[in-house]
Amino acid sequence: MPAVKIAPSILAADFANFGAECRAAEAQGADWIHVDVMDGHFVPNITFGPAMCKALRPHITTVMDVHLMIAPVDPYIEAFADAGADMLTAHVEAGPHLHRTLQAIRAAGVKPGVALNPGTPAEAVAPVLDMVDLICVMTVNPGFGGQKFIESQVAKIAQLKRMIGDRPIHLEVDGGVDAQTAGRVVEAGADVLVAGSAVFRGGSASAPAPYGENIRAIRAAAEGVWA
Repeated sequence: MPAVKIAPSILAADFANFGAECRAAEAQGADWIHVDVMDGHFVPNITFGPAMCKALRPHITTVMDVHLMIAPVDPYIEAFADAGADMLTAHVEAGPHLHRTLQAIRAAGVKPGVALNPGTPAEAVAPVLDMVDLICVMTVNPGFGGQKFIESQVAKIAQLKRMIGDRPIHLEVDGGVDAQTAGRVVEAGADVLVAGSAVFRGGSASAPAPYGENIRAIRAAAEGVWA
């Protein structure tokens, strides 16, 4: 089995100290850094855009996993690619031309991902399975951190895992992931776990040891499924 990747969401980090927070999370064992981009339109919150991603890029040595909770997506692909995103994930629900959006992300030199909200069925990504490097299952309704995990999404993760088959596609889970839920989503087929408050609680960039403890707890819960 592939190793589970832990991707801390900086939405839960100290907004005034993002660069140091990214470095601290990586030093404490993060595999990827997950960057939540929200526009106040597709989701009811506003975070940041390409300029912030570009500023973060020098502080991230692993994978910069940029989750675009915005609509429309296409006008901003080049800007986020230029900002240094390794992965750009667009939502199925963000526009009528998902195929074209994923083509444009790939053409910009970035790995394309596709995300599904809790109310969107797994079948929605069937036509684009051969175009993506990642599928992100939202296990909360997007827009805010710290929400409760939606249990009904575990069956969707398992269904997507079957649909993926032997394709080299990461299956990411985003929302309410912690040491209590990690095992269930990995057992269903997930291999990338986005965690915000579950990673960043209890520590800071200047005292990051709790980040490492939190990451190790999530990883142990996840990988215990395969022991």
